[in-house]
Amino acid sequence: MAAEKKTSNHQKAFGWAARDISGILSPFNFTRRATEESDVRIKILYCGICHSDLHMSKSDIDFPITYPLVPGHEIVGEVIETGANVKKFKAGDRAGVGCLVRSCGDCEQCHESLESYCHKMVLTYNSTDHDGSPTYGGYSDTIIVHERYVFRIPERLPLHSAAPLLCAGITVYSPMRYFGLDRPGLHVGVVGLGGLGHVAVKFAKAMGMTATVISTSPHKQKEAIELLGADRFLVSTNDQQLKEAIGSLDGIIDTVSAYHPIAPLLGLLKQHGKLVVLGASAEPLRVPSIPLLLGRKIVSGSAAGGMKETQEMIDFAAEHNINAEVEVIPMNYVNTAMERLAKGDVKYRFVIDVGNSLKAD
Repeated sequence: MAAEKKTSNHQKAFGWAARDISGILSPFNFTRRATEESDVRIKILYCGICHSDLHMSKSDIDFPITYPLVPGHEIVGEVIETGANVKKFKAGDRAGVGCLVRSCGDCEQCHESLESYCHKMVLTYNSTDHDGSPTYGGYSDTIIVHERYVFRIPERLPLHSAAPLLCAGITVYSPMRYFGLDRPGLHVGVVGLGGLGHVAVKFAKAMGMTATVISTSPHKQKEAIELLGADRFLVSTNDQQLKEAIGSLDGIIDTVSAYHPIAPLLGLLKQHGKLVVLGASAEPLRVPSIPLLLGRKIVSGSAAGGMKETQEMIDFAAEHNINAEVEVIPMNYVNTAMERLAKGDVKYRFVIDVGNSLKAD
């Protein structure tokens, strides 16, 4: 991106940060970089808790972590300041920030609005901004971001339930669009009924597809069908159910981050079917080659979408009344929420009420 005029007026900020691999978060005073000509400054009102926040706080994934670490990349709030060159936003607008806050702007990926695949992308937290300052996430009172990486949040989307769409929502929406799993009449499977899985079901139904949930938890069947609108529910440990469903799915969106067998899922795919892996497991995938060869099946991965596609997803969600199912919590509950998240004890996304519960120390 082109160089911008900079000032040295750093902004005081306050949030909660992890200080070491214990992952325990506590109050943290810090500074954010100055607001530049193309920047938007946002008062954070809500921030979702992504599973990656848990992993990053504890540094238990193969990714370099710098402490203190302020997590959070499902951010929504209100614009309180704009730079002189900002065109898309004004003070008082509803706005959101997702997984990244900058990219190079010049590479092939950036030119194709695939900024999330730019090798020089700057993550919303645990990264280094263009001025050399560390990036801190949404478990905090304000954030300053170039307008290219800020999203409009339509009035019809409640802010607290829109927040998870900025990571969980786009992470499932993007591969549905890219791999063509977005057409009426197709049958898509969703593995895992958590933060990503439950919105995947909602998007699949809004796109006119048949949706099958695949889960290890039989007790989730009632909510999957009655609350989320799934058409079918398979217990992944029930061999008879899996046998009866062989060759029935056009594609599978696999949202599970823990290790799990891939071979049974390949069996559920039709010929030429696609299995898209979204969960980051510490263990390598074990993919048998014969089902891939004989069925011309694909196993792929996908990250969050780019800026254009994320705004498209938000507008699609508003049009089809798609909201994440959330449990809103105060900031001082965040460590308990992390413990519960590690156990899968949430339906289906924690969202921190930052605006009403974050108290400066």
